[in-house]
Amino acid sequence: MNAVRDIAAEADTEADTKADAEPGTHAEFDTDVIVVGAGPTGLLLGAELALGGVRVQILERRTAAQRDSRALTLHPRSVELMDQRGLAERFLALGRPVPEWHFAGLDTRLDFSGLDTRHGYTLFLAQARTERLLAERARELGVPVRRGYEVIGLRQNADGDGEHAGRRGGEAGEGGVEVEVRGPDGAVETVRARYVVGCDGGRSVVRRAAGIDFPGTDETLSGALGDFATVDPVALDRARAHGVLAVPLDPGAEDDHGEDDPAEGLERPEGTKETEGADGRPGGLTRIVLLDPERIRTPSAEPMTLDEFRASLRRICGTDCGVAKPRWLSRFGNATRLAARYRAGRVLLAGDAAHIHFPAAGQGLNTGLQDAMNLGWKLAAEINGWAPPGLLDSYHAERHPVGQAVTENTEVQTLLAELTLLPAYQRPAAALRALLTDLLGIEEVNRRLAGLVSALDTAYPPAVADADPLVGRRMPDLALTVAGSAAIRVYELLPRGRFVLLDLAGDEEMRRSVQSGWGKRVTPHTVTAHDSRADLDGVCEILVRPDGHIAWATRTTDVRARRIERFRALAGWAGLPAGG
Repeated sequence: MNAVRDIAAEADTEADTKADAEPGTHAEFDTDVIVVGAGPTGLLLGAELALGGVRVQILERRTAAQRDSRALTLHPRSVELMDQRGLAERFLALGRPVPEWHFAGLDTRLDFSGLDTRHGYTLFLAQARTERLLAERARELGVPVRRGYEVIGLRQNADGDGEHAGRRGGEAGEGGVEVEVRGPDGAVETVRARYVVGCDGGRSVVRRAAGIDFPGTDETLSGALGDFATVDPVALDRARAHGVLAVPLDPGAEDDHGEDDPAEGLERPEGTKETEGADGRPGGLTRIVLLDPERIRTPSAEPMTLDEFRASLRRICGTDCGVAKPRWLSRFGNATRLAARYRAGRVLLAGDAAHIHFPAAGQGLNTGLQDAMNLGWKLAAEINGWAPPGLLDSYHAERHPVGQAVTENTEVQTLLAELTLLPAYQRPAAALRALLTDLLGIEEVNRRLAGLVSALDTAYPPAVADADPLVGRRMPDLALTVAGSAAIRVYELLPRGRFVLLDLAGDEEMRRSVQSGWGKRVTPHTVTAHDSRADLDGVCEILVRPDGHIAWATRTTDVRARRIERFRALAGWAGLPAGG
């Protein structure tokens, strides 16, 4: 029996959104969606697809789950996404909130605490723990994560995207993708799916097989990092004064270490080695990150040693900070690339497969999670047959500009750091950094960059020119009261991954009409009280997307005209009504 194809049967879920699925569309496929890569992006995407009633399986070439710390931060918007699915407490129980963050390591910090969110902090949490929590979520929704299965090629037919048929050529069956997979025993199998999503990192096999260009710049600079069980805390203060990043990892993080490179947004370059040490001290590990002027041109593929790390510390700050017992050492580079398109027919990209960059301000993992949240419900709608025209294409339209903004701001931060290391530019670079540090002391400037890095200011362009100013923005987590319920929060209405329609003006026919036409896709609520906000003054109804962004809002007071607007908005976002 085909072991890989047997996986598909385990991916079925009981989600009632299946009632909206197209009849007879599953039989010819082994699964609806193959997600390639079981990192944070792939795991969250798999869970979101299952929440939408889609059969999904996740294939991961590594045989064991991630155990090293890698990325350390969940920024405010990512924590909000977990909150929207009822998962925030799981993450908060293991992480450490930090209300301030940085931009290019400038002395004036970004103030997340003053942002318009209940989660005004970055959450320090080792990536291994983030992945374990997301894997737990995927298991709860019945998503199989198959380790030791490596994707080696794919092909799709002309219905999918005939111009980019995959590196092995040929055609798949009508409307599908054939994925060639090498299993743990070395045998090659073929799995057929309706769609494939590459969440398989910067060197994505899926992206290359789909013929998607990955333009950008090659590595010109590298940094070094290590997690140490032994350090001299007094010396670390001196190191920080010389621009070295030194942060404590939470106790127990030493148990999270294993096999992969920690440089967020980048795959481990060929030749990178991990250095194992003795057991960590009871208080946990210390992450140290540095840019050594004498070593910044060293290729990130060259292995890092403890002796070299100590030598770099001594050159930078006059002490090796007593570092010992490294749990792992590595380099990371500043290669920056952005996929030319996030979709090629029935193949899509998310996370590092779509964008890589220097890990400045810890944005890579967070951007990937937000890709997954944007894509999951749209792809589920397409598979279930109710997606309005253009909905799936809006994934690229909305997320590609975000990827562009992230790659650009990380390049700016990297340049600011690099100039201070080059003798010819050190004086003007120091003056520039001092100027920018002062500018960050201006509340509005600080707020602007904090909103950018935290992703709380991410807003998607409205489809129509006369849309309400709220459209495209993230929905604030208002305290509100809905008819027949105690006071709750908006985000507590979103765990099922459906649209939520909030009636703030009181239309007695709203609930009946929405439930009869879109009951499996849209949950209507009559709001009897809510937090007062200037931007909500005069708003009568708000349609919140499954990813927490605002699809439609109206201030039309005439009930009949508002009902016409509502129908158009629902049809435009949630498809035609059942039987319509």
